[in-house]
Amino acid sequence: MPIELGNLCRQLRLAHVVDYVSSQQNEQIRSIVEQILIAELDGRRRAKLGKLVQQAGFPHIKTFEGYVYDHISFPSGSSPELLQELDWLERKENLLLMGAVGTGKTHMATALGVEACRRGKAVQFYRASDLVSVLQEKFTAGTLSRFREKLKKVDLLILDEVGYVPFSQTGSELLFNVIADCYEQQSVIVTSNLEFGQWTSVFGDTKLTSALVDRLVHHAHILSFTGESFRFKQAMDRIPL
Repeated sequence: MPIELGNLCRQLRLAHVVDYVSSQQNEQIRSIVEQILIAELDGRRRAKLGKLVQQAGFPHIKTFEGYVYDHISFPSGSSPELLQELDWLERKENLLLMGAVGTGKTHMATALGVEACRRGKAVQFYRASDLVSVLQEKFTAGTLSRFREKLKKVDLLILDEVGYVPFSQTGSELLFNVIADCYEQQSVIVTSNLEFGQWTSVFGDTKLTSALVDRLVHHAHILSFTGESFRFKQAMDRIPL
């Protein structure tokens, strides 16, 4: 019996189809069954992708089609191609996307998250301030432990816009605990418009900030985004001369 049909049956967990097709000894039956199973597998994959993307909570769906990398400084040994292969995700490494507002950090983070969903990975996207608000609500309601357990099940946590809104002491501590949970267990993508030395203005406590940055930077790829805001440039381009 061809390997193709056997592989399809294993992926679909169909234990007896191969035996039945073998017993028929009919090439046309084999071909029809194979086509049906391929269609079923493709349908399941599309449904799973749609579910993963929906659960991730992306504000917008982004891809790398037409994405420009000229303004991005990659660390040694990294490149756009290697980034999109997601080997860093398999190794539970982090990505830190640092740079000015409007330079494509959120676009890249989202596109990588969507690609991870395509690979069957569980992703969760949050603006950092939104996640802190949720954590505080869960803490007040007494359901924080359950929520943290849910976050532990994702393969990739995306924290967007760290640095735009300062957090309270409680909020900072709650977010630190989430990042500590992820350390060497899950990958985290962080986008920020602030250099690490300025993060104390967001998290308040120097020691907490230092411990948080230490966990994020260890096993991390740090990308620097430079240049002017794409959104500002597009807005200026629309102004008639």
